[in-house]
Amino acid sequence: MFPKSFLWGGAVAANQCEGAYAEDGKGLSIADVMPRGVMGSPTEEPVRENLKLMGIDFYHRYQEDIKLLAEMGFKTFRTSIAWSRIFPKGDEEAPNEAGLAFYDKVFDTCRSYGIEPVVTLSHYETPLHLARTYDGFRDRRMIDFYLRYCAAVFQRYRGKVRYWLTFNEINSVLNHPLLGGGIWTPKEGLTLGDKLQAVHHELVASAAATKLAHEIDPENKVGCMVASVPYYPATPDPEDMLKGMLKEQSGYLFTDVQVRGYYPGYMNRWLRENKIVLNREYGDDEILKNTVDFISFSYYMSLCVSSDASKESANFFGETAENPYLQKTRWGWPIDPKGLRLTLNRLYDRYQKPLFIAENGMGAVDELIEKDGSYTVEDDYRIDYLKQHLLQVEKALEDGVEVMGYAAWGCIDLVSASTSQMSKRYGMIYVDRSDDGTGTLNRYKKKSFYWYRKVIETNGESLRE
Repeated sequence: MFPKSFLWGGAVAANQCEGAYAEDGKGLSIADVMPRGVMGSPTEEPVRENLKLMGIDFYHRYQEDIKLLAEMGFKTFRTSIAWSRIFPKGDEEAPNEAGLAFYDKVFDTCRSYGIEPVVTLSHYETPLHLARTYDGFRDRRMIDFYLRYCAAVFQRYRGKVRYWLTFNEINSVLNHPLLGGGIWTPKEGLTLGDKLQAVHHELVASAAATKLAHEIDPENKVGCMVASVPYYPATPDPEDMLKGMLKEQSGYLFTDVQVRGYYPGYMNRWLRENKIVLNREYGDDEILKNTVDFISFSYYMSLCVSSDASKESANFFGETAENPYLQKTRWGWPIDPKGLRLTLNRLYDRYQKPLFIAENGMGAVDELIEKDGSYTVEDDYRIDYLKQHLLQVEKALEDGVEVMGYAAWGCIDLVSASTSQMSKRYGMIYVDRSDDGTGTLNRYKKKSFYWYRKVIETNGESLRE
């Protein structure tokens, strides 16, 4: 059974929905020069093909969109602040008032409907100037730039925002250094030491921001946010088991530090084995002791690994083996609802901290059809995906796991981060926009809109119908 306080809602990111990339003093971000998503190379300047430059025009339509979320019954709305709206270059002394004023309006609108904002401070949108000039979080000066930005928004939105996430999927910096750390150097030119040094800077920045948030407003609750992927061994072979453990440690590193306040022993083993010496300044260990209040994470899939290299193949997720027991989405992402229950139990057993599911959803191709005089999408596949995952969340609650809430990713269609497509849709609200940039941007309620509204109305009781 879901608790009465459960935060039902959905999630978006500023760089995938706002558009208005050059309005009201906003500076360029790394997202503005990544027209092909995660796997593509950045361009020198924004190009017309980059759908994120317009997004879904949330910047001008936020009132309409939040009203639709309220109609679904949302208790929470996870979004992000575009850092370059507040500090256009990232290293200025004073913030951009027009940027601050925009988020005043967004958060005020949320609160007018009784929706609790959960706000990510850095969600794959490092100011481009910081990436090019400082190579992102490889440079320790980024910590101060980030904290100046945090101080500005903590002070401005005191009382309007009570839940903060420091970095989106902070562990992504290891596989996608530009996206996760604003690192402009191509990843082929980075050593493991380079990436771990950037990791250290981000972890120090996160801990210092957590301390700052609590000082500015003791009512603030700060969470970390990681991409959570359970790794299954391909066989019961102990070597496969060990490989799965090692893979999961690359994610646990980030929660271990942000929840426990110090580096785990296996991190020291990594450093020894790879002959890496991190540059840690005096006082860093003390800063890391400022731990988070809760853990948030994205969950989309589980992955399978094998110690036999011939059983693994290179793909978007790295080197992985096939799991014959799972179906996949059109984009090749394994569908594993039970893996979400497993993840919730593992995290809670390890940390005994409240958990928030900050992202979960399935990218799919939707067909807009006319029915009973209006347009909709018959997205039973999405309903089934969300239902099966939410039933596993309920089982985790019965297991004794403390789950704060659930935010369905891309609750309104937006531009995919991985592929920069509109056709890879996640939302319960259809946005009329195509991959070529055409479309009216009109909003239409999908079948899942009404299904999710009933789930929220009944506090999950309708899941068992």
